[in-house]
Amino acid sequence: MRIVNWNVNSARTRVDRMVDFLLRHDVDVLAVQETKCKDEQFPTERFTEIGYEVAHFGLNQWNGVAIISRVGIENVETHFPSQPGFNKDITKEQSIEARAIGARCGGVQVWSLYVPNGREIADPHYDYKLRWLFALRNYVIDTLEYRPDEKLVLLGDFNIAPTDIDVWDIAAFEGKTHVTEPERAAFDGLIEAGLTETTPGPGTYTYWDYKGARFLKGEGMRIDFQLASPALAKTAGDTFVDVEERSGTGASDHAPVIVDYKV
Repeated sequence: MRIVNWNVNSARTRVDRMVDFLLRHDVDVLAVQETKCKDEQFPTERFTEIGYEVAHFGLNQWNGVAIISRVGIENVETHFPSQPGFNKDITKEQSIEARAIGARCGGVQVWSLYVPNGREIADPHYDYKLRWLFALRNYVIDTLEYRPDEKLVLLGDFNIAPTDIDVWDIAAFEGKTHVTEPERAAFDGLIEAGLTETTPGPGTYTYWDYKGARFLKGEGMRIDFQLASPALAKTAGDTFVDVEERSGTGASDHAPVIVDYKV
């Protein structure tokens, strides 16, 4: 089963690229982040026309996540247990954002995740990011405790570079998010909970900012991952980042991350 995660940075803008990508790479399951649209605006028909089912969760022009599968979509969930919400005003309702969607696809429990960015270290969004990841870790622990043979994969844009070599220049990130010890500890917490990285290792970039001609300069970050449970990770085979897709005109600022599993 070929499973892919891709922050497309607007599904409506890049629907043609998404369809071409699915066909070109013979993809079974595509987990999408930053669709940037409401459910009724998502271009579902373009995918059903080529034999895929779609589950999408989007509330407005921000965030948005989807699962596109040709091996079935069952038991769709639009948040994981205890997922925190956010409102910068702590006196108001902390609403669940469109950052997680889960479904069972061909016997695999798939979660398409768009982890909060964090913005700035002193911003309330940074604390939200850490709480979000802590809740996600607890979900993994509970799942694997009661279903140790579960074939589970968390995949998407984690907005964390786990090691210094996962950014082009660690000095450029001094005092910034994505590389702080608390964020990295939260990412490590998912590994300690029982998950394994099945995607290309440190130094294999998945994101290049549009600003500053980062892609042309090779100044990227590794922030997109697939983290699999033991039952699924042991079946992982070929894995690669489609850097060529990032290089095209009108591309997303993220490249698709591809993993083959023998499910």
